[in-house]
Amino acid sequence: MSSARVAEPGSRERLVAALGGNALLQPGEPLEADVQRTNVERAAGSLGGLATDHDLIVTHGNGPQVGLLALEAAAYTKVKPYPLDVLDAESEGMIGYLIEESLRKTVPDRPTATLLTQIVVDPSDPAFQHPTKPIGPLYASAEAQQVVTALGWTMAPANGSYRRVVPSPEPREIVELGTIELLVASGTIVICVGGGGIPVVKGDGGLRGVEAVIDKDLASALLAEKLGARFLLLLTDVDAVVRGWGTPQAAKIGHTTPKELRSMHFEQGSMAPKVEAACRFVEATGGTAAIGSLDDAGGLVLGTAGTQVSPKGS
Repeated sequence: MSSARVAEPGSRERLVAALGGNALLQPGEPLEADVQRTNVERAAGSLGGLATDHDLIVTHGNGPQVGLLALEAAAYTKVKPYPLDVLDAESEGMIGYLIEESLRKTVPDRPTATLLTQIVVDPSDPAFQHPTKPIGPLYASAEAQQVVTALGWTMAPANGSYRRVVPSPEPREIVELGTIELLVASGTIVICVGGGGIPVVKGDGGLRGVEAVIDKDLASALLAEKLGARFLLLLTDVDAVVRGWGTPQAAKIGHTTPKELRSMHFEQGSMAPKVEAACRFVEATGGTAAIGSLDDAGGLVLGTAGTQVSPKGS
């Protein structure tokens, strides 16, 4: 760690910033380390400004990365492919390292730490019987069928192509919450709950990993609630949530409430998880959640950009 100025406990408002996949990869970009590093440096530039006045906690998605790790594991046939919980941990460390590397350059006066985070889920969650979380690359129809035949993976339509889908159970409990609290209270910028965290279930022998990828927005909302954060930023590649997407009546939503958002319909594979995460956080804490572009992170905190979700709306 650098010789950083350590914040006094409680001296800053806490802010959880959840990075969408666009922070690491733009649509159509190859899953290469140099490409991801370049995009993360851009993200760190936006996040660095938030760290000046806030205790910053960063979370991130891992859909493309964990999918790539699964493909690499399946390609080497001399050993059994590693399970998803292990691959979740690998992607959490990999992406966390890239974010931490960039944040240390952007905010050199603040210590930064990446923490592998386990999230307890319910083994009886119906999500295990109905996989919906897309991971990995897009496939043409014939190629997708070949993968299904060879590996037994579940595929689902995705923008005219196909993509692997896996179970995405509800996050129930953050195992390392106490450690995260200690780091944040010391003034450390913490990167945690990456990819929604490592899914585990409780048993007689302790915790055991399971085959799943938790939604990072829902896990981030739980984290923000438990840490007593004032803000939850859900950073993506669009300016705001749009009402009536794809219709002539499409319109951006500025200031709104959970009740108003819950009366609208959003696509499950797109904006719905972010909307649900924002609603949960605001309903549980009375704080503010904002959904919008990574490049508008400062405006999202000030309330001048994106979709602002609060108890009273506008």
